[in-house]
Amino acid sequence: MLSAKRLIMIFHIGFINMHYTLRQLEVFLAAAHTENITRAAEQLSMSQSAASSALKDLEQQFSIQLFDRIGKRLQINELGRALRPQAEALLDQAQALEQGFRRHDQVGELKIGATLTIGNYLAVDIMAEFISRHPAAKVALNVANTAAISQQVLNFDLDVGLIEGELHHPDLEVTKWREDELQIFCSPSHPLATKKNLSNADLLSAQWILREPGSGTRQAFDRALHDLLPDLNIRLELQHTEAIKRAVETGLGIGCLSKVSLQSALETKRLVALDAKSRDFKRFFYFILHRQKYRSEGILRWLELCRNS
Repeated sequence: MLSAKRLIMIFHIGFINMHYTLRQLEVFLAAAHTENITRAAEQLSMSQSAASSALKDLEQQFSIQLFDRIGKRLQINELGRALRPQAEALLDQAQALEQGFRRHDQVGELKIGATLTIGNYLAVDIMAEFISRHPAAKVALNVANTAAISQQVLNFDLDVGLIEGELHHPDLEVTKWREDELQIFCSPSHPLATKKNLSNADLLSAQWILREPGSGTRQAFDRALHDLLPDLNIRLELQHTEAIKRAVETGLGIGCLSKVSLQSALETKRLVALDAKSRDFKRFFYFILHRQKYRSEGILRWLELCRNS
């Protein structure tokens, strides 16, 4: 029985000598994503038998097994997981090469993920500007929390992630993008609305309406109030910033969100900013990319536009 390390070396030799097809790699990656050969075939607009044969031929060519078969389910194994990033990168380069051959369409499809604050208040404007500069580009934006976006980048479901939370993963390249700051706020009729500076006692007595655990906003909030967390009165945890703002506006409690998301509500005085001068609510927004992800022309231009926005 050959070791996984030896099998990877054999597969690398195959890469060099081209003992495989790009279609076989597409089937391998689609099967890894869907965990089912029928769904992989549908995703690639192939027949089930053609997809099954392509995967079987790939494995037989190198005398390897990339999946554990559990009934109709395909569970990617250790070797498959080790080779998946390289296969993803190779297909990305092939797509970039095709775009280069076409010349007239250098920026193709781009899959962007953004956490809620960035997605709702920053990314859409950046996307509009990007499309105006590159009319032929196809940009898809997926909005979710930090945990979900990072997992999709790891799975190669997204090209680039724009996140609010701090993140450490050996397979992800995490780069600071821009500084941000959280802001505590309440309704104008709330008892704390006239206080110039919130004490620890004020923070502990208030009822809080917060983002859910796993979000970057909640991570920054928990860090800023780490010593008070066990005794905080958290009334509601919601996934959407607008829902939190609305709940606070109706007097259900006080909240804490990015200043970016509160600008309009504070200017119209629907909500009131509160200060807790002893607390540090500063944080950063980040770019995340898989380390094995090929940096296509579209990705590079997107990152450049973000940095200059």
